Amino acid sequence: MMFSTFLRRKLSGNTFVLGFFSPANSRYRYVGIWHYQVSIQTVVWVANRENPINETSGTLSISSPGNLVLYHKNYTIPLWSTNSTLTHSNNSTARLLDTGNLVLVQNDITYWQSFDYPTNTMLPFMKIGLNLTTGVDRFLTPWKSPNDPGIGNFTYKLDSTGFPQLFLHKGLAKFWRAGSWTGQRWVGIPEMRRSPIFNYSFVYNDEEIFASGDIKDASIITRMIANETGEMQRFLWNHQDRRWVTIWSAPKEDCDFYGHCGPNSNCDQTQVDKLECSCLPGFEPKSPETWSLRDWSAGCARRANASICKHGEGFVKVAAVKIPDTAVANADMGAFSESNGGTGCLTWHGDLLDINTYRDADQDLFIRVDALVLASYRKNGGVSKKQLVAIFVISIAVILSMVAFAFCLVRRVRRGRQRGPSRSSTTNPTHLEDSLNGTSAALPVFNLGTIAVATNNFSPDNRLGQGGFGPVYKGTLNGKERAVERLSKSSGQGIEEFKNEVTLIAKLQHRNLLGTGSTEAAKVMRQVVVKAPDPSIQ
Repeated sequence: MMFSTFLRRKLSGNTFVLGFFSPANSRYRYVGIWHYQVSIQTVVWVANRENPINETSGTLSISSPGNLVLYHKNYTIPLWSTNSTLTHSNNSTARLLDTGNLVLVQNDITYWQSFDYPTNTMLPFMKIGLNLTTGVDRFLTPWKSPNDPGIGNFTYKLDSTGFPQLFLHKGLAKFWRAGSWTGQRWVGIPEMRRSPIFNYSFVYNDEEIFASGDIKDASIITRMIANETGEMQRFLWNHQDRRWVTIWSAPKEDCDFYGHCGPNSNCDQTQVDKLECSCLPGFEPKSPETWSLRDWSAGCARRANASICKHGEGFVKVAAVKIPDTAVANADMGAFSESNGGTGCLTWHGDLLDINTYRDADQDLFIRVDALVLASYRKNGGVSKKQLVAIFVISIAVILSMVAFAFCLVRRVRRGRQRGPSRSSTTNPTHLEDSLNGTSAALPVFNLGTIAVATNNFSPDNRLGQGGFGPVYKGTLNGKERAVERLSKSSGQGIEEFKNEVTLIAKLQHRNLLGTGSTEAAKVMRQVVVKAPDPSIQ
């Protein structure tokens, strides 16, 4: 490589060099900045990347009215200039800071800096984003090739549309999305949260919107680049092995590429036994034919006849994801800063784009769905076949309880109050057992302890609903699931009515129904009745 040193920074030791250089296999010369302590010449900034010097003659100097200008052939042809706002050249100086930032200073005021015009490399303390006061937009563009520092076809920049986020574009198309700021990291870069080396920050106020980062140990040499193939890479310099080590890159997997699964879908490559693309809750493939062929580009659309307007709709959580493209999101939040990260709420209206599931993501997305979809997700993400059977059985039990209650009331009126048995006789366990056993020869009897074990001591987790006499629980007896109705003290009914209901159900030969007393009734009732399972109700 051909280069001659123009300016070297020596503050905390030699760190960066400004000078002329020629890339490998190139006859052109450029003005650039590279690491001084790195044995492999690594250029981090180029001035005249689109206007190279095609021979050895070239001069970089401060000229009127105080700008840095690169000349070719006896100061007659300018190839590049800082174009600052200086009006005269008195006391103008160029300084290369130990951060790698080339600045043009006059009377201790910085009028121009190379950090505002990065090329393909982001160094610590550099900003990517907008200065809303000056209009400067800082972004990365890769080299055309390893031998040509000209502007390549990709752009890594901050997009302030909607809620700000970082993008890598290929031409005008979105290629990879680092996403929005979570308060700790960019949502599309979960690795940032575990970094022991870097301090990351995001500033969003009336003057600036930018992302930045610095290192915790000044002895570490690091850089992030946008390369010519459309990949973002983070490198550390290994002093011992004298080589650059890649510690992070993106995009890597299919799900990393923008909109891989189309609109209203989720891309998940954390599970090897399933396809990476799936529709969000309440959505279905827009083109089932192409979807079955693993062409996800059409994405998903909301299910037909779905109603999400005041008809029992709600929200289903999609956990641990890269939240959708926030360019179409509405933000209700305070300013973000490097000190507190900010708080607030993001809402989306319309298609949801570029959602990914990560193993260690820390953000959840809530999808608005209609009542049917909401019901199917309320228990463990869906309703199993056993749960559907239990719901069916308990619904029958509730209906039969209501019928039995009405039957008992009619019979009591006909008997007359004087013929009704005393409370002491109806609550006698022997009397109750005898009267129940007389109902059906095939009627088995279980004690209360057995039922308590079957329902996990009537655990609230086993509760299925409310019957005519009290709460109904799910239980397991003889390896089969049962619906267990327990007489409640507050039901307003007593043992007599409860016994009548059990007797009626037994006579109706309705199986898989179980009853038991509770509270005061449990003190005197030690036997409960359950019919054997009926194969027709499996």
